[in-house]
Amino acid sequence: MAYYIRILGKNPTPPALKDLQRAAEPGVIESDQGVESEWNELTLKHKAGEEIALIERNVVAQGELGAEELEEFINEVADYKPASAATWLSEYLPNVKVIYAFQVLSGTETDDGWALLHQVYAAVWNAAGGILQADGEGFSNEAGNTILWQFSDGVTGDWNVGIIASAGQWLNFKMDIGSQAHREAFWRGELPVGAELIP
Repeated sequence: MAYYIRILGKNPTPPALKDLQRAAEPGVIESDQGVESEWNELTLKHKAGEEIALIERNVVAQGELGAEELEEFINEVADYKPASAATWLSEYLPNVKVIYAFQVLSGTETDDGWALLHQVYAAVWNAAGGILQADGEGFSNEAGNTILWQFSDGVTGDWNVGIIASAGQWLNFKMDIGSQAHREAFWRGELPVGAELIP
């Protein structure tokens, strides 16, 4: 099954191909078309040719794939925790103008492929702004910290997350996502005991 990470951006203007190529080095970017300012699909590859990721750009507009995908996200988030994050997302998502979907391919596993993908991902995010989403993980706030729990039960390790504090600001911290106590506190929208604040 294909695995995707996404950027849900507020700026619909796509980043220039030359900027993404620079971010991809020593990998390469191939475009589906020659019009630099309006690309819709790119392939990130190693120089030797192995594909690292397919990158799709979907503008959120009536009748377009981006609008359909965004509507699915809006309907989906209400069922997840914390409730405060679900509410925030339901208000934030209608402001999204473009969705960049990165399909992760086998080239991520060789020659620092993940690092190359993250370099390009960061360049696109810098241009588009907005929030992040990853299959099997959840949505982030604009700082890139996970705010909605969509992990499987078996996940472990430290993870950067955020909750909405009483003043309406994000409180970002690192928690042990394998800890049931940490999970339950996060689901309630609370800071888990022993969690490390992120400045």
